[in-house]
Amino acid sequence: MISLFGKPEPTLLERLKSSVAKTRTEFAARVEQILTGDRPVDPELLKQLESALLSADIGVRTTREVLAALRQQVNEHKLTEAAALKQALKQELVNIVSAPASGNGHRPDASAPAPRVLFVVGVNGTGKTTTIGKLASRLKSEGATVLLCAADTFRAAAIEQLEAWGRRAGVDVVKQKSGADPSAVVFDALSAARSRSTDIVVVDTAGRLHTKSNLMAELDKMKRTASKVIPGAPHDVLLVLDATTGQNGLNQAREFWSHAGVTGIVLTKLDGTAKGGIVIAIARELNLPIRFVGTGEQIGDLVPFDAQTYVNSLFE
Repeated sequence: MISLFGKPEPTLLERLKSSVAKTRTEFAARVEQILTGDRPVDPELLKQLESALLSADIGVRTTREVLAALRQQVNEHKLTEAAALKQALKQELVNIVSAPASGNGHRPDASAPAPRVLFVVGVNGTGKTTTIGKLASRLKSEGATVLLCAADTFRAAAIEQLEAWGRRAGVDVVKQKSGADPSAVVFDALSAARSRSTDIVVVDTAGRLHTKSNLMAELDKMKRTASKVIPGAPHDVLLVLDATTGQNGLNQAREFWSHAGVTGIVLTKLDGTAKGGIVIAIARELNLPIRFVGTGEQIGDLVPFDAQTYVNSLFE
């Protein structure tokens, strides 16, 4: 089976650096100012570091946990200088962001029989359909056969937009007329994929607020339909989040995780915010892995997320 989670490309660090440039400019500058030279580690230094972490939208809970771990090392006399504290900080952040991806509970079953079914969910305006187009292109470049399902039948021009991305990616789109039952479109798409021996089906769902219970119920119906056609489907539910929403994005992720069974995050517009620490907050507070990061507007601007590379890009 073609892997959804390809190895990071050689240019991943440069692309992530570009995406988190605003965060790096603010966060790294403050950290460098605080953790410079032979400055001793004291309560005032840790207080300043706490402020820097909060400014990057890492979140109160996660910041407190990071500081607690660092203070423990300071108390044990393992960290006595600012330079060593900086390396310890980087390692704490890497550990947090790496944990969900290595857990068994949120990783899809790679042994699932074809077709592999991916639902893509999120609120309007996050770049969901654009992300689907980029993802389809990436999966095809890895050798997979891909079919897109236009199950967003409510938003004006949603079907046409997905078809445009399908043409750019060179993959087929299964659709019905605007206003059709989304579950019926899912049924058609999965039936077609099974008959064609397609590797992966990516389902575009209508943008919905996590607070709209009727729309969340509709999403649940689509998932039930998918499981009837393909046992075990959907095998993955990816939530597309706009990084510029900061802590509000964390609230969205929390609700979608609760109601839609989200297994991973795709983060968009990371280049437009100085609050890129939301990546760390999501990983820690929801135990959800970041699967991909959108790094621009072109079809190839979707890169696999890598914890070490991301943390390095914040500091370097």
